Amino acid sequence: MSSVAVPFYQRRHKHFDQSYRNIQTRYVLEEYAARKAASRQAAYYESSGLGKTTCRLCARRARTLAHEAMQESRKRTHEQKSHVSDEKRIRFATELSALEKEIHTARHRAREHLDRLAVQRMVEENMALERHIIEETISRAPEILVRLRSHTVWEKMSVSLCFTVQGFPTPVVQWYKNEELISPASDPTKYRIESKYGVHVLHINRADFDDSATYSAVATNVHGQASTNCAVIVRRFREEEEPHPAALMPFHLPMSYDVCFTHIDVQFLEKFGVTFATEGETLTLKCSMLITPELKRLRPRAEWYRDDVLIKDSKWTKTYFGEGQAALSFTHLNKDDEGLYTLRMVSKGGISECSAYLFVRDADALIAGAPGAPMDVKCHDANRDYVIVTWKPPNTTSEGPVIGYFVDKCEVGLENWVQCNDAPVKVCKYPVTGLYEGRSYIFRVRAVNTAGISRPSRPSEPVAALDPVDLERTQTIHVDEGRKIVIRKDDLEGDVQIPSPPTNVHASEISKTYVVLSWDPPVPRGREPLTYFIEKSMVGSGSWQRVNAQVAVKSPRYAVFDLAEGKPYVFRVLSANKHGISDPSEITEPIQPQDTIVVPSAPGQVVATRNTKTSVVVQWDKPKHEEDLYGYYIDYSVVGSNRWEPSNHKPIKYNRFVVHGLETGEQYVFRVKAANAMGLSENSQESEAVTVQAALTCPSYPHGITLLNCDGQSMTLGWKAPTYSGGSPILGYYIDKREANHQNWHEVNSSLITRTIYTVEDLTEDAFYEFKVAAANLIGIGQPSDPSEHFKCKAWSMPEPGPAYDLMICEVRNTSLVLLWKAPVYEGKSPITGYLVDYKEADSEDWITANEKPTSKRYFKVTDLHEGHTYVFKVRAVNDAGVGKSSEISEPVLVEARPGTKEIYSGVDDEGNIYLAFECKEATDASHFAWGKSYEEIDDFQKFKIETEGNHSKLYFKNPDKSDLGTYSVSVSDTDGISSSFVMDDEEFERLMALSYEIKNPTIPLKSELAYEVLDKGEVRFWIQAESLSPDSTFRFVINDKEVENGDRHKINCDRSNGIIEMLMEKFTIDNEGTYTVQIQDGKAKNQSSLVLIGDAFKGVLAESELQRKEFLRKQGPHFSEFLYWKVTEECEVLLSCKVANTKKETDFKWYKDGSGFDVEELPDLQKGECHLSIPKLSRKDEGVYKATLSDDRGQDISSLELSGTVYDDIILALSGMSGKSASPLKILCTEEGIRLQCFLKYYNEEMKVSWCHRESKISSGEKMKIGGGEDVAWLQICEPSEKDKGNYTFEIFGGKESYKRTIDLSGQGIFTRTDLYYRGKVIGGLPDVVTIMDGKTLNLTCTVFGNPDPEVVWFKNDKAFEIDEHYSYALEHGKHASLTIKGVTSEDSGKYSIHVKNKYGGETVDVTVSVYRHGEKMPEIKPGQLAKPKPIPPSEEVLKTEAK
Repeated sequence: MSSVAVPFYQRRHKHFDQSYRNIQTRYVLEEYAARKAASRQAAYYESSGLGKTTCRLCARRARTLAHEAMQESRKRTHEQKSHVSDEKRIRFATELSALEKEIHTARHRAREHLDRLAVQRMVEENMALERHIIEETISRAPEILVRLRSHTVWEKMSVSLCFTVQGFPTPVVQWYKNEELISPASDPTKYRIESKYGVHVLHINRADFDDSATYSAVATNVHGQASTNCAVIVRRFREEEEPHPAALMPFHLPMSYDVCFTHIDVQFLEKFGVTFATEGETLTLKCSMLITPELKRLRPRAEWYRDDVLIKDSKWTKTYFGEGQAALSFTHLNKDDEGLYTLRMVSKGGISECSAYLFVRDADALIAGAPGAPMDVKCHDANRDYVIVTWKPPNTTSEGPVIGYFVDKCEVGLENWVQCNDAPVKVCKYPVTGLYEGRSYIFRVRAVNTAGISRPSRPSEPVAALDPVDLERTQTIHVDEGRKIVIRKDDLEGDVQIPSPPTNVHASEISKTYVVLSWDPPVPRGREPLTYFIEKSMVGSGSWQRVNAQVAVKSPRYAVFDLAEGKPYVFRVLSANKHGISDPSEITEPIQPQDTIVVPSAPGQVVATRNTKTSVVVQWDKPKHEEDLYGYYIDYSVVGSNRWEPSNHKPIKYNRFVVHGLETGEQYVFRVKAANAMGLSENSQESEAVTVQAALTCPSYPHGITLLNCDGQSMTLGWKAPTYSGGSPILGYYIDKREANHQNWHEVNSSLITRTIYTVEDLTEDAFYEFKVAAANLIGIGQPSDPSEHFKCKAWSMPEPGPAYDLMICEVRNTSLVLLWKAPVYEGKSPITGYLVDYKEADSEDWITANEKPTSKRYFKVTDLHEGHTYVFKVRAVNDAGVGKSSEISEPVLVEARPGTKEIYSGVDDEGNIYLAFECKEATDASHFAWGKSYEEIDDFQKFKIETEGNHSKLYFKNPDKSDLGTYSVSVSDTDGISSSFVMDDEEFERLMALSYEIKNPTIPLKSELAYEVLDKGEVRFWIQAESLSPDSTFRFVINDKEVENGDRHKINCDRSNGIIEMLMEKFTIDNEGTYTVQIQDGKAKNQSSLVLIGDAFKGVLAESELQRKEFLRKQGPHFSEFLYWKVTEECEVLLSCKVANTKKETDFKWYKDGSGFDVEELPDLQKGECHLSIPKLSRKDEGVYKATLSDDRGQDISSLELSGTVYDDIILALSGMSGKSASPLKILCTEEGIRLQCFLKYYNEEMKVSWCHRESKISSGEKMKIGGGEDVAWLQICEPSEKDKGNYTFEIFGGKESYKRTIDLSGQGIFTRTDLYYRGKVIGGLPDVVTIMDGKTLNLTCTVFGNPDPEVVWFKNDKAFEIDEHYSYALEHGKHASLTIKGVTSEDSGKYSIHVKNKYGGETVDVTVSVYRHGEKMPEIKPGQLAKPKPIPPSEEVLKTEAK
């Protein structure tokens, strides 16, 4: 038997040369024939006993014979070599004939097999029809023939429960223990179930005390149900009780048996969901499961699929299965990984699977605006030096369109990527040439648009540059003992010199830029390697051009580039080997380079329908021409945003797709585009907008069935509505009941129950019942609830209340929630006074009471909870008898605020109606917004109105008042418990009422209230401006309660576009005093504004009006456009200026001061419009009233300026500032009296505000320090300077806003070293300038003198010295204290007395006037406290000469 051998280069990728063709083929037939002959000879000797001789001679003879046989065989082989070629050809022809015969036989057998299958299918269909007819006649419900029997056994004994049932179809039997389903797979060593011929057995192995229970068997088929039950009691023996000995046991207990599992149950605990990821990330899809039974040697097989293609471990994906978990890991995500992933758990019993979609977004582009990377790069038609690379285009939703692609190649094992094409290729297919034979390559693709180049795609799978024809030219013949013979056509064809031309030259692929030629190699090809040369010719040219003159082609196909677009070509191929070149092949048909495929047309109508809360199903019509499509891209956009986002990032092949990751309640539109090798189609038309909501289904199951009351013949039940209504309102409920230990359920109600509470009648007292409830909507009846507990039908008589029911949890926030409930149906012996709320964490055992005192309300806000923890709650009612039964425990709730939680907000609409509003994007068409006050549903529609539209709901207050204060709540059904509350307090209520009043009584907003302005002619304009006025607005002016009309006296105008209403009064007189009002109405809105012009306000307007009227008349002749004003020049001159207007040559201009005119040197030029009068050195003599007059035949105008008082002071202040800028530095001048500090200025006046400071202390003018100045200088005279006069001196001029300072330091000046100033004789003090004394008294003149050396003291009377006697005496004590004493003064002693104090440095003289009056005369008045002023005496000439030196 022959088969095709797989060459080693297809098993692994390595580099190799061409020598593989001759390996294992050289002399293989000769070696095989020789070995076969030798083995036959050896077998002959062994059979004849020669092979077993022990004689040396015999052995030698045997070896000789064997050698001779071998030589003879080799001789025969050598003789046959000359005929081997002919034999090979004959054998090859024989094999071909045999192969054709085998093919014919196989076709005949296949046809017969198909005929048999058709006949068998026809027979089976007829038998199935007859079987169906027979089954219909014998069908019946299950009927139990032999029922179960109760057993009492000892511990560790086995028991078998048997019963017999009949029915057709064969009933399915399920076993129950205390109403719980028994699964042998859960405990294979405990239970074993057998079913044979209608007899069903449950074996319980080694029963223990826990196996004591009621066992039931339920048989079910399509026609009905039947059940039977029994009791098994397992007794535990004591010391006095012994079980049966093993030898006396009434039945045989098998010690062990084999358990055969035909089914492995796989239950998924946690499934992977729809996943969104980005290129370059790592990701793991996980799925945890429960496998029953879990056996090491018998486990299910985990298989991962992407788009129904099995995934195997590779560089990019790794699978894992173990420890109850299956995982698929991605080492580096690419868009190639996007798709529908399915995990299938395969076992003998069946397949369990779960699926979800993985979306892989484009990674951020390296260049902003660049497209995403291409994907699904594959290699086709690989040969020795050529391969075709294909890929799929990326989705360009927000990027610019792709204009081409670059293809890169890289040898396996290297990291050097080489770009294959110089210019971008526009088609998603490219033939790569120039490969090295025997080497393996990988390829990648990059997309290009106007913004830049994308990231590279994922590399392709490696491909080897080899000729696949070599595989067809190889045959393998299997012989005995596992050996095989490899035959190559190269060896059979013999030596071929010049090869034949290729055949079947044709274009396998045509594009606008290239043509791929394919051909068949010549036959026979020969042993020598073949190469090919391709020639082209433009139709009609008559010349041939060799395409591959530089590089010989080794593959029987070649891509020809550089073809003129739109021009037809013909081609031919020549084959060559080392012996020469063949003749050209037959010329091809004319081939014109052009794209054989075009860009697909846009898909048809797009329809979007609801699916889940976060997904939408999108379907569309396929394009008219859907050949060669890669798939479709779907984009979506939020309605109104005009921003499109891609849904899938890898083309999908179907025209239906589920778009995930949408926002609940939002409206979206969708569009689709098709993709093929030419690129992307135009976008389809947008779909109709669809709101993201769950599709309509049956409601979920009710829960929390609670017994609320029982009177012995009936039971009142309560339950909670389903969590989800299925997208359609719940129409009602159905209740089923059954007695305990009964298998059959019975309907309670045939018509729907609309409430979640119902009383079941006609029950048996003291019997136990269980119930289940199912909800129904327009779609149908949903799944029933789990069976309730066993409720005993016994009348309630306890004094405490029954349980509260219908616990609801709402307003779940991070640390709090609100619990609602309904009052118990059974109150007990006294009314209910309150409720206690208990809670605990789900995994805790200790209950906590939330309220110390019972609350009278049926709601309670539980606070101080831990965020992220799960809690359960229950409620107990309280009356005078005590605490009643606890309610059903609530479902566990996670205390955590939902992302995007919204609250109730208040507002006022355009009509002024107050409302509370709530928005819930998760709301469906079946959702109901339940509004409540104090958590009681609102049913007073005389005070409230509820309006719900889509996912918005509003609660309107019809007649709001203080009774509407309180807590308002809203809950949305058919959601995950979305709810909120709002507290309407006094402050919020007052705010809303004020806003409502403003809207119901609207006012026109005003930009400006009623105002007035006086115009140039004395006219008064009254105006008001509103924010806006419609064309239909009206208004009126009212003056002193009288409406005025538009006329000559009152010109009224309205500019509605700007909202301005105005009234112009040309003559404003004393009669116009009063109140002015404007009233405006625009639709319902009104407004008015008033202006009161009475008393002083009116007089001011009237005076301003008259002034403006006079001004207008004044300006009709020559007049002053600017009246007289003053300014100070830089030269410190005062300039009086004015501006004139409307003058002519005849106009006369004059200056006046205090009413008297005076002439100026130069008359002003009135044509320039300015007149000036200069006052050079301002002083008090310049004060007065200055006037300027203009006059001509048209009239006269006067302008005056009073230059006195405040104006004069302002001018002096301005002069101070200007003069201060010109102040020179302080200079020192030595005088006879001392030191003089001088500052030269452009202008100085004693009225200027200046100050002198010494060591930051202000100096006042006096005998020691004298302050003065002239026209251009200010000075400070320091008389008799001393050491204490040293320091900084500052002269400061104040010029209004600024001051100017000049400073000098006298600390080190040489002037203070003059001894004549410091050491000269001085009278320090003590003598007054005038002394008045009555005659007869004694006069004593005393003073203190100083000098170094001690001065000489001489007294004078009337400038004459007098002699000392008894009447006059003087004294000098200690050289310091000098005194003159006159005893018994008379009138003759009146006169001037002088004291001269002098030394060589000089001195001074002090005069004292003495006046003597008689007794009885009036004492003359004198100024008290004035000291005599000293007169200096110059120093001696000797001292002066010394000082000069």
